[in-house]
Amino acid sequence: MIVTQHPLDLLITRLPKTELHLHIEGSLEPEMMFALAQRNGVALPYADVAAVRAAYQFDSLQSFLDLYYAGASVLITEQDFYDLTWAYLERAKADNIVHTEIFYDPQTHTARGIDFAVPLTGIRRALSDGEAKLGISFKLIMCFLRHLSEEDGFATLELAMPYLAQIDGVGLDSSELGHPPSKFERLFARCAELGLPAVAHAGEEGPASYIWEALDLLKSRRIDHGVRCTEDATLVARLAAEQIPLTVCPLSNLKLCVVNDLAQHNLRELLAAGLCAMVNSDDPAYFGGYLNTNLLACRAALDLSQAEIVQLIRNSFAASWLSAEQKAHWQAQISQQIAG
Repeated sequence: MIVTQHPLDLLITRLPKTELHLHIEGSLEPEMMFALAQRNGVALPYADVAAVRAAYQFDSLQSFLDLYYAGASVLITEQDFYDLTWAYLERAKADNIVHTEIFYDPQTHTARGIDFAVPLTGIRRALSDGEAKLGISFKLIMCFLRHLSEEDGFATLELAMPYLAQIDGVGLDSSELGHPPSKFERLFARCAELGLPAVAHAGEEGPASYIWEALDLLKSRRIDHGVRCTEDATLVARLAAEQIPLTVCPLSNLKLCVVNDLAQHNLRELLAAGLCAMVNSDDPAYFGGYLNTNLLACRAALDLSQAEIVQLIRNSFAASWLSAEQKAHWQAQISQQIAG
């Protein structure tokens, strides 16, 4: 429980928010990991919850992913995925998140023999309940694992075909280095033909050139992370001119050594350059905090002003896949909260 004393911290907790970069498998807290392991008879390579948390010391994206995929092994039944998603939604409600666009990785599960429909059904059922009971609207984005082949991605898309009405878009995640967006150009072209809008992870560990590829080859509507864009002034100018959203994840960047100190993060630089940057939690169970924790940490480490905090939150609504009417409603709500 964070005790907020700074007046801007109180504003952060009060404002309505949306989250656009959240891997639902990355919200698997150690306590739930052990509970599901026991429920499903899965043996974990850790003695207890404390041992799992002790393993959350990462030196790279890959070191995190190794643990991430091990944790996902406890997710087997539709109810498991429901419980996982519902737990995130309860935390989202506590953070005053009113809309979320979450990622899930079907290949992580189908590779273990889990039927494609199982995670999709469990996650969607929880999201629908969250909208009805908690007032949190949602979109669901199916991500392709970039460390696997494009052929594997096509096979996954084939499995998804009967369920496309339940999938709001596609993404690209997992190990970035050595797996440029161009590897998946044909797959994303096919998704576009099917009417699935795209987002893509780029410019976290991978270079700025990956962001160009995500935009031009994958036709990505948003860049997930994108913090390395500042290595290319021409790219920054384009991102600003086209208002391409960057779904930045500060505590993730810190935990995965993209930055060594949160005070060195370029979030303020991105805003100052006129970019549509915002704050998200990525894999909050592993990286030390959900959305409000990320915002509060950035406010303190970067000495964010009220205008910068409000801009980050407004940007997230602008970048969302909400309707124009819904966006206008929430922007007006933000204005009311500031005035009040």
